[in-house]
Amino acid sequence: MIILGVDPGTATMGYGVLEKTGNRYRALAYGVLETPKTLSAHERLLLLYRGLRELVERYQPDALATEQLLFSTNRRTAIQVARAAGVALLVAAEAGVEWREYTPLQVKQAVTGYGGADKKQVQTMVQRLLGLESPPKPDDAADALAIAICHAHHAGILNATKP
Repeated sequence: MIILGVDPGTATMGYGVLEKTGNRYRALAYGVLETPKTLSAHERLLLLYRGLRELVERYQPDALATEQLLFSTNRRTAIQVARAAGVALLVAAEAGVEWREYTPLQVKQAVTGYGGADKKQVQTMVQRLLGLESPPKPDDAADALAIAICHAHHAGILNATKP
C-alpha cells in the first residue's frame, strides 16, 4: 500500500509518500511544496494543485491522508489551511484515490503512543519508524509522514472491519 500524507498549508504544504508492506514502512519521498508570497491566493492554490497532482501521478498512492483542522485562533490562517486541504481533496477525488483525515491527536497517538507529544517527539518517532538517518526536515514534511503513518495504522483496522 502506498499512502500520500499531506500537511495542508498555503505557503508551505508538507508531503510524505509512505510504502507499507506488511508491518514495515518505507519513506519513498518527502518534502514540501512552497508557494511565493508574491502570488495571489488562487495562483498559490494552482501551484499546490499541480505539485500534488504530480506526486499522485508519480507514486500512484492507494490513499491520501490529511490532518484535520480543528480550530485556529487566527481565522485568516484557518481559511488558508482549509483552502489548501480542499486542493488535496480535489486531487484525491480527481485521481480516484481514497481520502481520509485524522485529528492531530490521532496522528500523535499513532506515531508516539501519546496524544500530547510535541513536534520533536513526533519527528524522532517518524525517524525511528522509517529507519531514517535523521529526523525528517522541515517540520511540515515530518508531519506529513506522521499523517501517512497514522493512516497506515488505521487502514489495517478499516480493512479488517469491512464486511
